[in-house]
Amino acid sequence: MALTPAQAAWRKQQRTQLLAARTSASAQDRAAWSASINALLVEVLDLQAPCVLGLCWPYRAEFDARPLAAHLRARGVRSALPVVLGPGLHLDFRHWWPGVVMDKGVYDIPVPRDTETLMPDVLLVPPVGIDAQGYRLGYGGGYFDRTLAAMARKPVCIATAFDLSRIDTLDPQAHDVRMDFVLSESGITQCLPDGVRAIDAAQWRLAVQHLLAERAN
Repeated sequence: MALTPAQAAWRKQQRTQLLAARTSASAQDRAAWSASINALLVEVLDLQAPCVLGLCWPYRAEFDARPLAAHLRARGVRSALPVVLGPGLHLDFRHWWPGVVMDKGVYDIPVPRDTETLMPDVLLVPPVGIDAQGYRLGYGGGYFDRTLAAMARKPVCIATAFDLSRIDTLDPQAHDVRMDFVLSESGITQCLPDGVRAIDAAQWRLAVQHLLAERAN
């Protein structure tokens, strides 16, 4: 279902304000926040081959997941970047590794050229905004929500958000897909149908492994 004009205008306004806040934060602050997020990911995401990590090429001062991908690549975990195939279409996740030939995709974001399509087991999604229930505000194309809703096997979805990206509510609609976890520099939240809860690293590790096993069946 499409957003009403008022809903679309509100989301556009929120998007503009949140992007301005993120891009105007100092490089030192963003580096510190990213380091905290990356440290938790390295501690918790005990992935092994043949798991696939989906991540996004960093855009407009987002969290950069490439150091985590390098850490997991040493264990045989493959990485995949999303590729926009066209307006209204689902994303394709293509195998990526340092040195692979890249093309410019939507927003001039680099995408792998003609590599293998992979299905992510864990997907890191850097939102423009994230609300208290785990619903994300993206750049407005609806690609992630559309793709996740159509997947036969949903990956474990982790929003990697800076705290300044938080909003009270997105006023989620039927097409919005809730994240499984929200990870920021201040900690971890698990997002469940009956509400959210703050969890520590040990609880998060167990919850991720539980979801991976559940969705593999």
